[in-house]
Parts: sequence; C-alpha cells; structure tokens
Amino acid sequence: MPSKDLKIKAFAIDIDGTLTENGNGMIYLPAVSKMRFLEKIGYRVFFVTGRSWIEAYVLSMFLGLTRVAVGENGGVVGKGPSDYTILGNKELCSKGYEILKQCISNVDIKPVFPRLSEIVLQRTFDINEAKKILRERKLDLDIVDSKYAYHINETGVNKAKGLALALRFLNIEPNEVVAIGDSETDISVFGICGLSIALGHADLAVKVNADHVVGGKEGVGLCDAIDYVNLNYLR
Repeated sequence: MPSKDLKIKAFAIDIDGTLTENGNGMIYLPAVSKMRFLEKIGYRVFFVTGRSWIEAYVLSMFLGLTRVAVGENGGVVGKGPSDYTILGNKELCSKGYEILKQCISNVDIKPVFPRLSEIVLQRTFDINEAKKILRERKLDLDIVDSKYAYHINETGVNKAKGLALALRFLNIEPNEVVAIGDSETDISVFGICGLSIALGHADLAVKVNADHVVGGKEGVGLCDAIDYVNLNYLR
C-alpha cells in the first residue's frame, strides 16, 4: 500500500463500468460532481479509456475536466480537437481481425466511433481462442476485454503507454497519479501509477493488481474511490 505521504497531482479514470453505471454509457452524475470538485481544488482529472479519444476528450470538455484524453486503450492520446498522437498500427490490427474472422464464428465489428489505432469487436466469441490464434500466427497483436468490447491492439500499445505520453504533456510523474478502473485493460495503468483502485465488480485478476478495492460497483464505486483517496491521501 502506498505511503500516506504520497504526493498526488492527477486522477486517471476509466469510463465504461467506472464512470458509467448501466453498461450503455449512462454517466453516474454524483461521480461527476466529485471529479469537478477535484479539478476545482487543483487536481488534474482525465479519462483513460477503451473508447475513442474524441469521445473522452469531448466528455472532459463538457464535464469541466482536464482536456487531455487517452483513448483506444492507449492507442491515441489527444489534447485538442485536431491535436492527437497515434501510438498503434491499425493496419496490423485489421490483418488480425481478418484472420480471426476466418478461424472463429461470430467475430464481428462493433459499431463504434471511428478508430485510428485498433479494431473493436463484439463480445460474441471465445477471447482465449482468439488470443491463441494470434500467438500461433506470430502476429504482433493483443486482444483484450474492456467489458465494453474486445479490442485488437498492437502489442505494447496499452493504457499505460498512452498515459505515459499524456503525463508528459501535463508535466506529471506516474507516481503522482491515482488510477481508477474496473477491467483488465486497466492493469497496465495500475502498474505505473502511485495509487491504483479497482471497483467492486472488477474481476479478481484486476483486483489483485490494485492497491485498494472499493465495495461499490459501476458509478458508485468511482465515488467510493474518490472518497477513499480524499480521506486517506489528500491534504
């Protein structure tokens, strides 16, 4: 567990299943109030998500949060309407999708906002079988489950990589960040941040990689996480 003297400057927060409460993108409004308060007293609050960077950036803009967004599970980092950096190879991801489509039934694209670095699939097939096929074909690709969808990303492109770039833009060190999330895509972020918190509905593999686990689930759990940090680490 991190020391109570941990110096916190920012909060990196997942969206689906963390800020949202019903699996269909409905924002838990009490959590917005807490995030806005953190911004008001001087902390940077931004999203690190499997959704597109533009969704996360626009959400930050309308919620009054820090205008930096890590999208596509770290594949794209944006800091302005037309100012973004692509970290992943979508062409390679498309090749992986075509192979999976040939080898497994029910592999279908999920209708989402346009992606620049990844392929997003419906959660309608065995992801472990897909991982095995990509390994056997020796493709430099990973497939991960965000609970919102399956994502084909270039190996090495993950939320931690995207977060590292975003933090360089903000002049903040990873050990000064609180990471809050609920899915396996958040584990890489947990590994580099000063404090990591998993929500109550997260899988065991996610929880064991977090410094702290709150009881609350979707939306409510984000409020619990912010309250925990406020009571134990903020001054």
